Amino acid sequence: MKKIFGLVGYPLGHSLSPVMHNAAFRTLGIDAEYKLFPLKDDVELRHFFSALKENNIYGVNVTVPHKQKVLNLNFPIGLSHEAQLIGAVNVAIREDSILKGYNVDGLGFIKHLKEELNFNPKDKLASLIGSGGGASAVVTQLALEGAKSILIYDIDSKKSLELVKRLNNNFPKLDVKAVNSIVELNSKSRDLLINATPIGLKEADPCLIEEELINPRSLVYDLIYNPKETKFLKTAKQAGAKTSNGLGMLLYQGVLSFELFSGKKAPVDVMKEALERAL
Repeated sequence: MKKIFGLVGYPLGHSLSPVMHNAAFRTLGIDAEYKLFPLKDDVELRHFFSALKENNIYGVNVTVPHKQKVLNLNFPIGLSHEAQLIGAVNVAIREDSILKGYNVDGLGFIKHLKEELNFNPKDKLASLIGSGGGASAVVTQLALEGAKSILIYDIDSKKSLELVKRLNNNFPKLDVKAVNSIVELNSKSRDLLINATPIGLKEADPCLIEEELINPRSLVYDLIYNPKETKFLKTAKQAGAKTSNGLGMLLYQGVLSFELFSGKKAPVDVMKEALERAL
């Protein structure tokens, strides 16, 4: 019987994950299918996870708004080190009577930095806009990789302070602070500037930063991958900085997810080509 995998979240209309994973399953001759499971609320989420076995579902990726909610389901879940530190799960795999929870968002981000952008975060200075789930995964992984300093700005200061508190608890030697404005991110002197907000998804969205605030020797990264080049990235490019959208992060978290799902080495080139075609 065909094994079922998929993506849990809401809304999911924009997702490219099925294209990427199904191309990989076909290439390796694995009898499996990756589907979308749009679940609106906690009730639907609980019902879905309680019926994994009867629906032949072996594993899922988890996206907004459920990454943290999976931790509060009423059955045993074993967490990876990254999932524990981040406080969220983006891969859940059924193993006998328990779930195994992983978070490979940050790992995918770092893999993209190192393997395609030739950027090693060790001892680097980073600034980040946003403090949601994606931001938490990225900064936690930067901390694990030995980043020297991280400054975080969010319009909701309560969220950014909570993220800083968690990082301080887990990484007491890390220099991490929440700041009150984008200017205070000191991005002119930083090695890495990241947008981890949804601002830039819509054409009408404002640009998050002025050109004169950008370090031309830095890497400027936007977790958004569609559109390919946000106003944030256009401005950074005009300032002379190296830029990247989030397609590589999507690809590599997909690669790591696929390897957890299948136990086989992912066909990275096939998955990348499928993503680029779909875009």
